[in-house]
Amino acid sequence: MTQLRIIVAGAGGRMGAAIIRAVAAHDRLVLAGALDRPGAAALGKDAGTLAGLEALGVIVTDDVAALLPAADAIIDFTAPAASVALARRAATRGLVHIIGTTGFAPADDAAIAEAAAAGARIVKSGNFSLGVNLLAGLVRQAAAALADYDIEVLEMHHARKVDAPSGTALLLGEAAAAGRDVALDAHAVRVRDGHTGPRPADSIGFATLRGGTVVGDHTVILAGPAERLELTHRAEDRAIFANGALRAALWAADRAPGLYSMADVLGLAP
Repeated sequence: MTQLRIIVAGAGGRMGAAIIRAVAAHDRLVLAGALDRPGAAALGKDAGTLAGLEALGVIVTDDVAALLPAADAIIDFTAPAASVALARRAATRGLVHIIGTTGFAPADDAAIAEAAAAGARIVKSGNFSLGVNLLAGLVRQAAAALADYDIEVLEMHHARKVDAPSGTALLLGEAAAAGRDVALDAHAVRVRDGHTGPRPADSIGFATLRGGTVVGDHTVILAGPAERLELTHRAEDRAIFANGALRAALWAADRAPGLYSMADVLGLAP
């Protein structure tokens, strides 16, 4: 059985470490390289040691070009600019690129779509948890079935998270908007402060909490007359995101170039 050769980007971070551990434990994957940003403390260190394992003989580097010829896939939970640059490199070699980065601007999303059209096999998601992606499908169905209920998305993450709302919250908001057959951008309410007036009936609200070491909590509330439905997911370990990313990489290896989502990977796409 041929193993899929994986580069882990952001190897010095917490998600990078979780992915390295997951790759090392998987019989169909092999760690072919580990990347981090220029100047990062992880550079020059063994990726296995950084992840709390025995040494794997893979040294963390910032030289992307040196690693690409011996790789089949990149798993990337980094930053928007880095992910866009990696997507362009993946396109030149027809690599699988799994993107768990969040906080993209519209121009970044457009650049990633261009890379997929140019030859990369990209799976991009605000969350690689299998449970969250199933939740998104349930949210889409509930939003359609309860068409006159108000929708609010509540999320909480650790104090070090830098983007808000979270990519997962936006993923769930997109699912709710799809259920209502509307564009999220036209209906999202991300900030409320002062005298806001009555809630617009067709809005999709977001509330963001930050603190402590929370891995990720998300609740979609559908509030109607005299009742409230709450759909909740709580992440307890980053391993769930790593394992989902590995599943996506294995799935994408057999697909044509293009831009995919976890809904495609799990067969949940409408």
